[in-house]
Amino acid sequence: MYDAKKYPASQALYADAKQYLPGGNTRTTVFEKPFPLYASHGKGCYVWDVDGNRRIDCINNYTSMIHGHAHPGIHQAVLRQMESGTCFGMPTESEILLAKELVRRVDSVETVRFTNSGTEAVMMAIKAARAYTGRPKIAKVEGAYHGSYDPAEISLDPGPQQWGENTPNSVPYAKGTPASVVGDVIVLPFNDPEKAKTIITQHGKDLAAILIDPLPNRAGLIPASQAFLQAIRAAADAVGALVIFDEVISFRLSHGGAQALFSISPDLTTLGKVIGGGFPVGAVGGRRDVMAVFDPSSGKPALPHGGTFSANPITMRAGLAALELLDEKAFAHLGQIGDQVRKAANESLTRHGVPGIVVGMGSLLKIHFTDRTPTDYRAVYPNPIEASKLRLFNKTLINNGILPSGYGLMALSTPMTMEDIHQINGTIDVAIQVVKNQELSHA
Repeated sequence: MYDAKKYPASQALYADAKQYLPGGNTRTTVFEKPFPLYASHGKGCYVWDVDGNRRIDCINNYTSMIHGHAHPGIHQAVLRQMESGTCFGMPTESEILLAKELVRRVDSVETVRFTNSGTEAVMMAIKAARAYTGRPKIAKVEGAYHGSYDPAEISLDPGPQQWGENTPNSVPYAKGTPASVVGDVIVLPFNDPEKAKTIITQHGKDLAAILIDPLPNRAGLIPASQAFLQAIRAAADAVGALVIFDEVISFRLSHGGAQALFSISPDLTTLGKVIGGGFPVGAVGGRRDVMAVFDPSSGKPALPHGGTFSANPITMRAGLAALELLDEKAFAHLGQIGDQVRKAANESLTRHGVPGIVVGMGSLLKIHFTDRTPTDYRAVYPNPIEASKLRLFNKTLINNGILPSGYGLMALSTPMTMEDIHQINGTIDVAIQVVKNQELSHA
């Protein structure tokens, strides 16, 4: 992806890592060939690699660092807590304070349960829906990512030969996924209200929940249509299933998350990333009667749930500080800079005559090198030529001081200034010109 000779320190670390980690890796999302660039430190919206190169961080640990790196307010909150201890075999006041803040922000959330990651939050939400309804199956959207839990991974990235025609197939993501798991996950086509309603109705008597991300990142970062969300809500109610909103990423869109913007109220909501202030975190919250499956106060709960580091006070204090900083002024800034980058990138695509579109909402954006209308996962699934363009685009950004994700996603942060945005926009324009030059050379 880049010239190995320019990054000797990263290359050396990777050679060492290969001796102790499978493939030198412990996190698939950050792997790159010929080797990943290793981070040294970060400050504000900048991150440095171990070879001394500074970049504007436009992925922010996959959307979790909404205030950038080493924010002084979060830093001080963590230091104060560390003087009193990092975790205990007892509850602390900090978990009450963060839960109270989440309940205050999200209208559909009446009580909260903390976990250590977004994956765990989704896992516990699925288990809660099954415990509450007594039903085994869930439904989810084709192409949507909901963490590393077998049922949530079904049909995460199926290729065209696996899709199915009238209704999406249920396709395992990892080898070894039990057939019983695959059979308990129903896959819905995104933004197709009628088909989704038909599928939900067909499986209604066995369906515990419909799991949906209103702005599914891996499925294209295309917003769910209002008609689609309303159809999901109505169909779920008709068959007695719950609706779970995965807002692990989309909670960064507004004070009350994506559901406040879409005006749809789920039964359960999963959270993570920005609510931890840069520390491992997850949460599931929702209706009091549904969340009661976790309640141990009257004996063994319907759904026992532990977790040695769940609700640890370091994360709780960091998360509370992060949310206090995430006020309406911060959201206005994030929305403004997000709009500017999307607008400038789309203008660059048009000016250079490169087929493509940049989509997203708020501080999130994603580029697709396609002339197809971005409506769902299938519409933006890249063919080999489009995938090659994205790799070249990302390589150019990295070589010119911008850090994106490997699949075209960018997540902006509150410390970014107009000067940073101008640099991002200028570098995106350069990268699109490089893609155009490749097109011309292959013509």
